[in-house]
Amino acid sequence: MRQVPLPLVAQSVATFDSFIPGCNQWLVAQLRADVPPRSPVYLWGPSGSGKTHLLQALRHACEAVGARVVTWGHEAPGTAGLDEGVGLLILDDVHLLDPQSQHAAFGLLVEAQAQGVPWAAAGPLPPVDLPLREDLRTRLGWGQVHAVESLPEVQTRDALRTEAGRRGMVLGDEVLDYLLSRFARDLGHLMQLLDRLDHYALSRARPVTVPLLRQMLAEDPAPPGQELQAGLELGT
Repeated sequence: MRQVPLPLVAQSVATFDSFIPGCNQWLVAQLRADVPPRSPVYLWGPSGSGKTHLLQALRHACEAVGARVVTWGHEAPGTAGLDEGVGLLILDDVHLLDPQSQHAAFGLLVEAQAQGVPWAAAGPLPPVDLPLREDLRTRLGWGQVHAVESLPEVQTRDALRTEAGRRGMVLGDEVLDYLLSRFARDLGHLMQLLDRLDHYALSRARPVTVPLLRQMLAEDPAPPGQELQAGLELGT
């Protein structure tokens, strides 16, 4: 009978302290020093660079000083307005907004500006290059625009080892080599894969090895959003 692992390790909270800055130390320092931000902020960079983590960290920091934060995005349809007392509006993955959502987002930014509410947004491209309507792209680029750089491989390895250690896992070099040579360098997805691997190893009472990782991927392929890179061969 397969064992069902209990969730004994609490999920880490996305804060500035839990963010691994890499080449983004100046950006993190800027965000931490301006809570809530006095002007709009837009973060852009490749998938897995930490944009969502930084938005969540900013939310956490604002709430810690008593500021109310509203998060809105492509998964939150509708045209809900801003209530009184909102201190920050967050819009993540703005590149995914469909035409209707773009219209709603523009109206929300206009309302935020009228009420003096700053916003923090993120996407994979600078505002000028986003596949959005012109007036929305212009609004998103009004304030601070910062590029978020991905972690280099050495720090990605360190981040995975640290998270594995927090879970009580032993993550050998061969497992890290397998992960980093076969999956996109997306720390968010790699962390989710590590979580799956942790539960899979616990349920089978086996150590984390490359054969176990291959077995897990063969039985339970990566869900949407965590697709393997083209050319991945599970038997190699």
